[in-house]
Amino acid sequence: MVADKHDALRDYQSSDHISVMLNEVLEALSLEKDKTYVDGTFGAGGYSRAILEKNVSMLWAIDRDSNVVATANKLKSMYPGKFDLLQGCFSEMKSLLEAQGQNYVDGIVLDIGVSSMQLDQAERGFSFMQDGPLDMRMSDHGMTAADVVNNTEEEELANIIYQYGEERASRLVAKAIVKAREEKNFTRTLELSKVVEAAVGGPKYKKGKKQIHGATRTFQALRIFVNDELGELKRALVAAENILSPGGRLCVVTFHSLEDRIVKEFFKIRSGEASRGSRHMPAGELEQNPPSFEMLFRGGKKASQEEIKNNTRSRSAKLRAAIRTDAPVWQKEFAA
Repeated sequence: MVADKHDALRDYQSSDHISVMLNEVLEALSLEKDKTYVDGTFGAGGYSRAILEKNVSMLWAIDRDSNVVATANKLKSMYPGKFDLLQGCFSEMKSLLEAQGQNYVDGIVLDIGVSSMQLDQAERGFSFMQDGPLDMRMSDHGMTAADVVNNTEEEELANIIYQYGEERASRLVAKAIVKAREEKNFTRTLELSKVVEAAVGGPKYKKGKKQIHGATRTFQALRIFVNDELGELKRALVAAENILSPGGRLCVVTFHSLEDRIVKEFFKIRSGEASRGSRHMPAGELEQNPPSFEMLFRGGKKASQEEIKNNTRSRSAKLRAAIRTDAPVWQKEFAA
């Protein structure tokens, strides 16, 4: 029976994507057999598989993407009674877990942003390199990227592209989009990609190194906006604070500065290391709210050169982790 399970697991892993900084995440979680854990961003299930192989007591996975159900069901059959998938946003992890009678957990991992699995599926509309419907939703409801580019006023569209994509040419991009949609609404990813690339210029070369594609930042901005990714992250960090047991660990892997800045600020504030002059930390607040987290290590860990060589997606990854103290949950809303 055991051999059958390991054979199935090898077959299951062979066709899957590589989880970024997997060894570093497992080390930071410090897994124990009698403990309960959460993979808040199930995706292709890489972290979940690795955690379950450590023979933990229970692992709850969370994902709002209905396309992951089949993958999760395979793991569920391999680890009966030790794994289950909860469909929903990871920001809702507290209510999702409480509905299962799980009030506290011992560790949480979050891999923020779009998964390589989603990027590789042209029909999801995330990629500017493959033609597909201009969708970008991580779930099957809500507004699409097409809704945003076809219906948003030029100034607001420019602000979205600048704020969430950090695109300096955001006004040029917005102007080009508005001009193009006067003739025909955008419905496909490559239609939009070509307009954006023409507005900002295509990939350029500097000292022999290829820079990012001209549409990268705009597509990132639209994806983040459509899925409210930064709001989701902020709410998820607070939810984790609420459901982690004392000594429980929170590990977050981010892939760009907007995400990392939020995680960095949250850990800095909640660990009591925020500057007294910080607008997020008024004088006297620490006395009212003892640190609810203790940072596991300083700064954000980066992937090894060996991993970056084998998996280019890891080159921009950062891991931050902290341990939950026995202090009460902070009542003040986190708004970094």
